[in-house]
Parts: sequence; structure tokens; C-alpha cells
Amino acid sequence: MLYSQLCETYEKLESTSKGLEKTSILAEFLNKLKKEPQTIYLLQGRIFPDYEEKEMGISQQLVIKAISQATGSSEEKITKEFTESGDLGLVAEKLIITKKQSARFSTELTTEKVLANLRKLPEITGKGAVDRKIGLIVELFHSANAKESKYIARTLMGDLKVGIGNGLLRDSIGEALFSPKDIQEKKRISEIVQSAFDKATDFAEVFEKAVKGEKELEKITLSPGKPVKVMLYPKADDIKDAFEIVGKPAAVEFKYDGFRLMINKDEKGDVQLFTRRLDNVTAQFPDVVKYANEYIKADSFIIDCEAVGFDPNTRKYKPFQDISQRIRRKYDIEKLEKELPVELNVFDIIYCNGKSLINEPFIERRKTIERVIKQVLYKIRLAEQIITDDEQTAEAFYNKALEENQEGVMVKNLQAVYKPGARIGYAVKLKPEAEEFDLVITGAEWGTGKRAGWLTSFDVSCRDESTGELLEIGKVSTGLKEKREEGLSFEEMTEILTPLIKTKEGTKVFVKPEIVVSVGYQNIQRSPTYTSGFALRFPRMLRIRPDRGISDIVTLEDIKNESEKGT
Repeated sequence: MLYSQLCETYEKLESTSKGLEKTSILAEFLNKLKKEPQTIYLLQGRIFPDYEEKEMGISQQLVIKAISQATGSSEEKITKEFTESGDLGLVAEKLIITKKQSARFSTELTTEKVLANLRKLPEITGKGAVDRKIGLIVELFHSANAKESKYIARTLMGDLKVGIGNGLLRDSIGEALFSPKDIQEKKRISEIVQSAFDKATDFAEVFEKAVKGEKELEKITLSPGKPVKVMLYPKADDIKDAFEIVGKPAAVEFKYDGFRLMINKDEKGDVQLFTRRLDNVTAQFPDVVKYANEYIKADSFIIDCEAVGFDPNTRKYKPFQDISQRIRRKYDIEKLEKELPVELNVFDIIYCNGKSLINEPFIERRKTIERVIKQVLYKIRLAEQIITDDEQTAEAFYNKALEENQEGVMVKNLQAVYKPGARIGYAVKLKPEAEEFDLVITGAEWGTGKRAGWLTSFDVSCRDESTGELLEIGKVSTGLKEKREEGLSFEEMTEILTPLIKTKEGTKVFVKPEIVVSVGYQNIQRSPTYTSGFALRFPRMLRIRPDRGISDIVTLEDIKNESEKGT
């Protein structure tokens, strides 16, 4: 396919904010992709499936150098125009029109060529890597017209500005390939496509199967070694509310203050570990790999668990923020393993010995983990559980969890299947009411005075679930410490965010939306100041969540619901 056709679709999508219009535009385009399923990645500015960790690794400055070489304009001029517009795509578009160099290939650019060049970028390392990467990008710019150059630059910067979230792409696949006749049929198809994606975490695979029909789409199944989206749990107000949602009797389990970990072992015996944001953290946790090999008695599996940190001397369990550094750390692994050991608390299994278990009742899956796991305290154990239909018994168990410094409890329907990526009420979480949201940092401001040289005020955003658009909901400047030893500090946040800076406006910077943080607040109020239409009163940064990604942050709908509760 010609890349110009994709760019025309980008422009149509960029011109509207209406979800239904975007769906129709995408559906029309997808019907042209039946023989090129991998082009679907480019619709979201990606080049690989969601589960693939490879990144282009292209900095803002490298894109500026590439535009300079392709157009003959100086880097200083490009930087100046970028500072004014905040969009390297617009800069590339403008300069390609007026470029001084005449060298240009006569061949028209295809989506296949764009994907091929961009996919080479992560593989280039060593001496001369920068020049070789720039060469691949310049080659694309030389073949591109102005409009194409705009979207090449935006793709490299990870900011297409066309507003295509996973929900929108899912619905567009359904409309393009199944033409549902009414709302009920549309919902059914949407659930089938979503289920396939949650197991595949790859829209190209989903689209390719969907082209062949509904039955082929439903054949997509789990595969150990390829990360799968975890099942999510809505909140319950109290024990009574929890029972009303999941039914009686129910399993009531401790909810641990750790991080979600999916342990995979494939048929070859290779163990891999994934966070809920699909990051591969196998190298960071050699102790967990050892436990999986020694204490899980199955040839292949996918196990859902919570990794909880504890003090190696006192054996007291630690809160998440103490152990979270193990997720981010790429060096001193052995030292951290000794200083910050983890215990695995297993609460589900969705694949075992070559068979998917996601459609089996939860009570049967629990029996499976009881059978295959050898429990060893401070290494691996089953989530503490009771089964009851009595509210007082469940309340007493909940209080026990809190007394033992756990977060609360999970209440689970005994007959429930496992729905990857879904939050549909088969199980709920119950913990003491805490006013906090997981949000993503999208901007920050440099401090002054004694905080000069640090980023000290942070823009946080929620997510529009249908479009994937990030919407600001406030600024956070409290909760961080002056000194590292006191906890999460301004200095540490500055080190984390500085490499992610995309653009600058005076003391204000805009960053790639990669860092998720938990933000506490007093209440929610309507506000025209922020693009979400809401603001958090007295926001306070509580902790970084390296185990969570943009798909895990609070949605605009969630915020609306919480706001209505307070009125």
C-alpha cells in the first residue's frame, strides 16, 4: 500500500474528535488492509505488537538531525521552529516543501518500506549506530512528500496526534469485517474482538484472523512466553456490596501490597516474567525464576500472582514503593535480590501443561494451583483464602487482612472464567477507602530557588477509553521529598523524566507519557482549566507505579463516576 493512503487516513482522523466518525474512517481504511495486516501497527504510531519490547530508541535531537540532513536546513532553525510549534511533524512538513537539497528518490513511498526502515532502528547498535539510524530516516524523508514527512516525524516522536486508542481500533475491526446490524450485535462482535486481542496482545494477528471469519478469531488462544493482559478488578464499597456483585458463596482472599506478576513457562522450559504493562522483567528477578523452576510442578504454565517484598532480617513485609525499584533496575541485580527479596502470592492460573484454563471456573483453577505449587514461606505460597456466604465471616477475614498489613481482600465468584484485560465484576477488590488515582505524567515545570535544577510541578492526565486520548486533570507539586533518603524525591523524578522531554516552553516541558504515578486527592471538582473537565483538589504524589502503563491509568468515565459519588 502507498504510504500516502495511510497519511490521508491520518488527516481524516486528525480532523475529527467524534468517536463514531473515527470508527467509520478506520473501518473504511481497514478494508484495504486485508492483505497487509501489519500496517495496522502504524495506525497507532507503532511498529511492533503491544507485547514486543523493542522500541525505535529515537531521540528528539536525532529526528532534528535527520530533518536537517533531508532538507538542508540547519539544526538551529529546526529547533527554533520546533520550539514555536511544539510539533516536529509540522516542522518537517514545512521544510520538505521548501527544502534546499534536490536529491530525491523517484519511487513512491509504501507502508511496507516505512515499516521495514523503522523496524531496523532498534537493531542498530555499536560504533556508527547514530549515523546509520539517521541514514534510514533520511532515506524515508527523501522519498516522502510534505504530508508523509509530517507523519514520519510524528511516528518517530511517538505522537501521531490522531487519537486512536485500543477501544476505537477494536470497534473499527468489528465494523469493517463483520458489519454488525444493531447495537446488540455490535456489542457481541466487540467482545469477541476484545477477547482475541487480550489473549494475543497483537492487533495484526487479531485483524488477520478476523479477515478469515469469526470462528478463526475465536481460535486465538494463550501461548506461554507471550505476555497476556491480566484480568482487572473493580472496587466494591463494602462486604455486602461485594457479595451482591459476585454472588454467594464466594472466595475471599487477601489482597497483597505488591506488584502483579505473570509467570510464564513454555513447553521448552523457558521461564519469563511479565508485569501487568507487559514489560519483561525476567532479568530483574532471578530469584522468581528459580522459585518457578523449583516449586511449580508443571511442564508449562501461566500463573497470575502478586510479588510482595519483605525485609530479609526482620521478615516483615514491605509496601510496594519499597520494592518497586527492583522492577526498574537493570544492574546490581544480585545485590538487590539479597536486599529486597520477594515472596510470590499466587492467586490464579490460566494455562497449565499445554491447556488454556481461562474458561474453567475459578474454583477449579484454584484446585489446579493447589495441586501444582509447593508452598515455601517467603518464597512462594497460595493467596490466603476462605470460601463463605456469611457477611460477618467475610468481614472478620477482611479485618484480619488489614491487621496483617495487607491492602484488603478480593472477593471472587467461584464459577467465574478468567477474562484477560477485562474489569467486569467476576471479582472485586475491597480495601479501606483511599482517595487516589493512577495517572500518567504528561508535563512538568523547572523549579526555582532552592529547587532550581529540578522538575518540581507535574501535569497528570487520565485517559479517554474510547479514543485513547490523554486528558489533563491537574498539577501535582506536593508529596515529593527534598532528599533521596527520605523517599521519592524531586531529584529522582527529574532523572526519570528528563530523557522523556519532547518539547519545552520556557520553564515548562512536555514529556512522553510513560511514567505512571499514584496521586492522592481530597475530592474532585469540575474545572474548565483542564482538558478532562475535572480537577483534583489538593493532589499529592504518593508513589511511582513502574508496573503500570497507560492502559492501567484511570479513565475519564471512572473520574465522572467518582465525581458523582461526591455530589
